Amino acid sequence: MADLEEITARIREFRDARDWAQFHNPKDMAIAISLEAGELLEHFLWKSPEEVEARLDSHQEEIREEIADIAIYLTELADNLGIDLLEVMEAKIGKNEAKYPAEKVKGSSKKYSEYPDE
Repeated sequence: MADLEEITARIREFRDARDWAQFHNPKDMAIAISLEAGELLEHFLWKSPEEVEARLDSHQEEIREEIADIAIYLTELADNLGIDLLEVMEAKIGKNEAKYPAEKVKGSSKKYSEYPDE
C-alpha cells in the first residue's frame, strides 16, 4: 500500500501529464471537493437507515470512487498550498480532543459550545 507521499506524487504526475495545474487553483480545488462531496451525498439523500444500508451494498464501488475523488482533490489542494496533510490532521485531532474530552461528551452529539463550563 502506498503512503501519502507516494500518492501525492502520483496525483501530481497525473495532473502534470495533462497540463491541468493551470486549472487547479485553491478556489477551483475547493469547489471540486464540494462537488464530489455532493455526489457522495446523493447516494444517501432521502433514504431511511435501511435504504442507506441497501445502497451501501448495491452501490459500493460508486461510493468508494466518490470518496476517492474527495481524497484525491483534498490531497492535491494541501500539496498545492504546501500544507502537510497528516500534520494538520494530527493537530486538528488534538484540538478536538481538548474540545471534546471523552469523559464529558461520550455518547452525545452536542457541539462543544453546548456543554456547561466547569
